[in-house]
Amino acid sequence: MERMTKLTTEGYHPDTTNLDLMSTIEIIKLMNEEDKKIPLAIAKVLPEIEQAITAVVHALKSGGRLFYVGAGTSGRIGLLDAVECPPTFSTSPKLVQAILAGGANAVMIAIEGAEDDLSLGAVELQKQQLTNRDVVIGIAASGRTPFVKGALIYAQQLGAKTISLVSNAHSVISEHADIAIEVITGPEILTGSTRLKAATAHKQILNMITTTTMIKLGKVYKNLMVDVHASNFKLRERAKHIVCEVTGASYSQAESVLEQNNYQVKLAIVVLLTNTTIEEATELLAQAEGHVRRAVELRKY
Repeated sequence: MERMTKLTTEGYHPDTTNLDLMSTIEIIKLMNEEDKKIPLAIAKVLPEIEQAITAVVHALKSGGRLFYVGAGTSGRIGLLDAVECPPTFSTSPKLVQAILAGGANAVMIAIEGAEDDLSLGAVELQKQQLTNRDVVIGIAASGRTPFVKGALIYAQQLGAKTISLVSNAHSVISEHADIAIEVITGPEILTGSTRLKAATAHKQILNMITTTTMIKLGKVYKNLMVDVHASNFKLRERAKHIVCEVTGASYSQAESVLEQNNYQVKLAIVVLLTNTTIEEATELLAQAEGHVRRAVELRKY
């Protein structure tokens, strides 16, 4: 097993040996300067991120699911991204899921030793009845977490697409990934605290993966969230304003159509832009595989 001291993420930062003696403004200026390195590091792995997105889009179109697997901070970042998909894009909670070492209790309290069991990652994926249509993204700043490694090994054995998201080059878990995203953010100002740059980079990359995937799946029209799940007052108001923005309809018109179709924003837009019934608009969207722009174009011919 790779020695932790050899990992870039565990290295000593040359400019922070007197971190405990710095003033508050010196510390936060230094953190700000270090954080500027994150987008530069991500820029170097954009081709791998593109490959990952292509794989996820294909899987979700084919009836598959996306699983994030991680321990500690990495697991929580996966969970954060997964739980935002249903309200933002009206996806099923089963479509994008996060599996944490230690289970749900690990969200709030670190479960000691859970990440060190190679077999547990596979066990958790077995519980979810993983298939070869699914995609598994293993997240680990170190790139060596046994829980994540075990999950990727199991996923590959089933024929599922596997992706690693790590912060060290030539990582252990990347050996079991079809696509390796190794974003090298360097030593942390607080040695080994990968909840800083490494975790921030991983969050940004997950933002890219799910947002771009959902755009490709037709859940965005122009730059608007037209598949938002209007589950509360704020989101219902957002839905109305989106419909008004896209169609030029009045607030009352938008509200009326949305109330008739249970606040399905895409459907309301197609109804108003094509001057069709809800039933006709539903058929147009089905033919267009959920893409508003295509559905509107279909009505022209």
